[in-house]
Amino acid sequence: MTPRYRLVRWLVLALLLALLPSVALAQDDSTITDDEVNEVAKDLYCPVCESTPLDVCPTQACADWRELIRTKLAAGETRQDVLDYFARQYGDGVLADPPRHGASLIVLWVLPVLLVLLGGLLFVRLLRGMRATGPAATVAGMTDTVATGPATVAPPRVDEHRGDESLDDYIARVERELKE
Repeated sequence: MTPRYRLVRWLVLALLLALLPSVALAQDDSTITDDEVNEVAKDLYCPVCESTPLDVCPTQACADWRELIRTKLAAGETRQDVLDYFARQYGDGVLADPPRHGASLIVLWVLPVLLVLLGGLLFVRLLRGMRATGPAATVAGMTDTVATGPATVAPPRVDEHRGDESLDDYIARVERELKE
């Protein structure tokens, strides 16, 4: 090897070493702050934990996703582009605010409202049915019981039941058996 060849070799090596920090700094994502990443991450849910926003989840999967968000934002993608990417890759379930169209509109927005309204209607009908049959008959049969005390049970009187002859016959027979 000639001295001139060694000199060129050292100069090339020095030039590469001088360029190495500039290459490392060019790939640094320090221009994207954690606040910018978390602004996008708060609208995504963790792939591992159920119903945990990505910006507060401590799992490694979420850390990887936040780093992917940082890379995409540094590449010039918008917030909506990043959200669309995650929705395409993992489905609408990762979005904190899923789109309101198609099947998701029916399943996530219309169906729950209809079920609550149907449950309320059934509850009101149940209460009205209980009100119509329950307390009036019970109170009429208990008026004699209150006067005599809880130890004796007084049968309903025959004259309380109007128009039902079979019931009147039954009550009369019960009263006769109780007297004997």
